[in-house]
Amino acid sequence: MPACHPILHLDEALKYEEALLGAHEAKVWEAMSRAGGALGRAIFRDVNECFPLPRDPHVLVLVGKGHNGGDALIAAEQMLKARPRARVVLLFALGTEKLNILTQRALERLAEYPQVEQHNIASMGDDVCAYLDKLAQGKIFDICVDGVLGMQGKPPLRGDLPKLFQGINQYSHIRFRAAVDLPTGLSNEVDPATFLADFTYATGIAKAPLFRADARPYVGRIRYLDMGFFEDPVEMIVPEVLITESIMDPLRSLRSPISDKRDYGHLLVVTGSRQFPGALMMSVKAALQAGSGLLTACVPESLSAAFAASVPEAMWCPCSETPQGSLSIESCHNVLTLSERATAVLMGPGLGREPEATMLAADLVEKLPLPCVLDADALMPEVFEAMAKRSSSAGPIIVTPHAGEFKRISGVDVADQHTDALRDFSKKHGVITVLKGSVTRISDGEQVACSTFGGPVLARGGSGDLLAGILGTLLSQGGVSPFEVACRGVAWHGLAAEALARAQGQVAVTTTKVLPYMAQVLREPVHTDL
Repeated sequence: MPACHPILHLDEALKYEEALLGAHEAKVWEAMSRAGGALGRAIFRDVNECFPLPRDPHVLVLVGKGHNGGDALIAAEQMLKARPRARVVLLFALGTEKLNILTQRALERLAEYPQVEQHNIASMGDDVCAYLDKLAQGKIFDICVDGVLGMQGKPPLRGDLPKLFQGINQYSHIRFRAAVDLPTGLSNEVDPATFLADFTYATGIAKAPLFRADARPYVGRIRYLDMGFFEDPVEMIVPEVLITESIMDPLRSLRSPISDKRDYGHLLVVTGSRQFPGALMMSVKAALQAGSGLLTACVPESLSAAFAASVPEAMWCPCSETPQGSLSIESCHNVLTLSERATAVLMGPGLGREPEATMLAADLVEKLPLPCVLDADALMPEVFEAMAKRSSSAGPIIVTPHAGEFKRISGVDVADQHTDALRDFSKKHGVITVLKGSVTRISDGEQVACSTFGGPVLARGGSGDLLAGILGTLLSQGGVSPFEVACRGVAWHGLAAEALARAQGQVAVTTTKVLPYMAQVLREPVHTDL
């Protein structure tokens, strides 16, 4: 899929860069300039998830002698262009005598800025925090950029680097910590003194160590800066690929002037209960926000009238319910009749765990020929047993478990996001699995795609209900493979969440605040700004 780029091991990434850029100084400088400029803009953008970017940010840049150091220096120049009142402190972690020629060129470009200070680790002493206090001059550092070691750095850290990074990690007067490409200390192994990043910016190529479970505490959030290294199709077999923002491009084009509502899918939502009415409502609102042409919601009859008044854009169909307020098995015939006009079905959010509701979900999965999205309470072993009886001509199924739900339906603990377990499960059941997490992984049993979009703003109840509604609409509209549907839906959900976090922060927001930002990210792409 063109909107996905390979995640490469370090030796593969080095070979790829060498083949692409070689020792051609002009090409390498152009790539470094683009990477550094994009890095500076991305850091300033992402800071807003934590605090409003001040007019006079205080920036600490840790500089190595290689290309990572050059990227960091060019990022500092970009920051100074955007915020001329910024103060930038350069701390050379490996001295200045052995800077490579391009890193030296990047440093020379900063000579015209009087607010740039240069310091050397040699003068640091044993008390790193006291030294940083001296550099800070009574203020805090708004941003710290780690540009010391890149792909070719191998643990253990040597010389004064362990002392420096242990001190940096302990220093409390840094508000936002960014790593260039890889946090210093992280390679195919993890040094105990590895830089603790809030965000790591992978420049040009996404490197496999960033996605390892043992690296997650050091990497923070992963940002991929697309340098155009994969513009030409590359035949490459890799265990995982990374979803890029370009997957949203088909949704950024004009709709046909001769289209009508039936051209944009008819989603049948079968879920909800008196115990969990909000989950159903969030899924319906997300599905409508995603552009559903028609939406029919089969809900417990006690909820139907109130929901119709709240969201009149949907068609609300009251169905029989159990005494406890879940959909009853008697609803099956009604749902099957309504399904004749639908193009996809969504089940699970707020369904509840009454045995009768689970029986209904299992019965419908077996009998409905439509493409399905199964989420939350529809992710039960009984439903997967029924799935095995499904007609071979029936439509595809997308399932959306988090790690706990995945263990419930597979028996496998994937707290470390194990790729093989995900692929094996998807292949066994013939489904597309969206395994939600800090890095969400999607598999159809053959390929595995990773999404780094979203972040901890989504760590609140109802986020998965929104995603289920988005996926339901996209699946109902057809036109692309269900694997691409899953990747696009996950990216859209995550990008909207990031836009919300940049506008209002990660904490004092509610789940449905994500919905208005779905439109914004279609109209204002953010991760393509190079």
